[in-house]
Amino acid sequence: MNGAESLVHTLLLGGVDTCFANPGTSEMHFVAALDRIPGMRCVLALFEGVATGAADGYQRMAGKPAATLLHCGPGLANGIANLHNARRARAGIVNIVGDQATYHDPLDPPLASEIESFARPVSAAVLRAARPHLVGGDAARAVAVARGPGGGIATLVLPSDASWDEGGIVAAPLPFEAPYRVADDAVADAATVLRSGKPALILLGGRGTLAEPIASAHAIAAATGAKLIGEGFGARIERGRGRHPLDRVPYVVEMAVEMFRDIREVILVGADEPVTFFAYPGKPGLPFAPGTRLRVLARPDEDAADALARLADAVGARPVPPPDHGPAVSPARGAMTPDAIARTLTALLPEDSIVVDESISAGFPFYSGTERAARHTWLRHVGGAIGIGLPLATGAAIGAPGRRVVTLQGDGSALYTVQALWTQAREKLDVTTVIFANRGYAILRMEMAGVGANPGRTALNMLDVTEPDVDWVKIAEGFGVEAARAETMETFADLLELANRRSGPFLIELVLP
Repeated sequence: MNGAESLVHTLLLGGVDTCFANPGTSEMHFVAALDRIPGMRCVLALFEGVATGAADGYQRMAGKPAATLLHCGPGLANGIANLHNARRARAGIVNIVGDQATYHDPLDPPLASEIESFARPVSAAVLRAARPHLVGGDAARAVAVARGPGGGIATLVLPSDASWDEGGIVAAPLPFEAPYRVADDAVADAATVLRSGKPALILLGGRGTLAEPIASAHAIAAATGAKLIGEGFGARIERGRGRHPLDRVPYVVEMAVEMFRDIREVILVGADEPVTFFAYPGKPGLPFAPGTRLRVLARPDEDAADALARLADAVGARPVPPPDHGPAVSPARGAMTPDAIARTLTALLPEDSIVVDESISAGFPFYSGTERAARHTWLRHVGGAIGIGLPLATGAAIGAPGRRVVTLQGDGSALYTVQALWTQAREKLDVTTVIFANRGYAILRMEMAGVGANPGRTALNMLDVTEPDVDWVKIAEGFGVEAARAETMETFADLLELANRRSGPFLIELVLP
């Protein structure tokens, strides 16, 4: 058995059965092993940023890590932006990065690089299997990291001779921790704060934004008068009809400051300390008032659902029913506005769908405007590096087969990883992509005003995607995805309904006024 074969067997034993790949020469023996050994679903991506973003989406929905296969240091570098996003989303991923043979690397061939230096900022663990008998053990350690309670990216560097040489040893899975149980003292401290009458806010993040913990948090808020909010960029939020709503910390600084204005106690449940997305001249970096105390009920690696259930008992909270969302709405007609788009999404989102939101500036009203939609899961770009929407949707569709994925996608950010459309076509994935074609980076126009810059023609040209316009219908069709353009609300509704009831991918270019 060679090292590559031991790697495949070890990954499969550890429950890693999906690999998003963009291989090169150094990885050919691993590719050959994947061909010989059944059980691994291999998904080809035409760009490494698609592979890493898809692995993120897969983990968020499947609840277990996927592997990526990347070609040497430059291949890893191409995927780093979406590994940054995955790290912020606390997604577990096993990166397999090929490298030069150990005896060839000292010659400094063209693709030689400091792979570990690239990997460390986005990895919880970096391992190098320099000999075939070490590959299986290092792979088992990488899987254990990726399956750990806080989520983690493990990068395994695989020199090509460690892959092709004989002597590989299959390693049994290592134990990995379930989410840790919150200490009784933390629950008691939160209960004391909530009973004190001080203005308090419960901030949910991580596993705290699944349906069960959100319901517990609503019961606690009803019993104590505390405010309840979710992180501004949550990795996965379960919402829609029959579930409790969860508002989010606003992106706009002034709105976030207003939300926290009277709060004196913030209880973090799977969430990080809230900060503004950017620094702005003369504006605060923290949304809460000076003197506000932050308390941690549950860290991201702790069991938020259990902690909230115990806190509900401690404060005597009783379950509260989800709100009555009233009758179903019909698609909007008439003028194309963000609110009209949100209404149409509300009317036509399929039951148990997955919404991937990288709509950027076009989509500020979409989250709040779809609270009455059918039950669904909402995924967002957590790390702020644009270009994750199409890959995230690709991985989510593979991680949750049978559920329709609806991608709300800004046109500028879609251009970063447009190759994901090809993978969706090849894998026949049930993904509806809505491209909001405002012909530019509208979010940057807003940010330019926010930082007080005074743009002229040269600056505005760098925020524009015109002259020529990007033709999304032709691009999608070139990648094998059926597509159509909508310039009215009526056409958009018709296309969205058509796309969501068919199998396979479909793209709608929604031309914004």
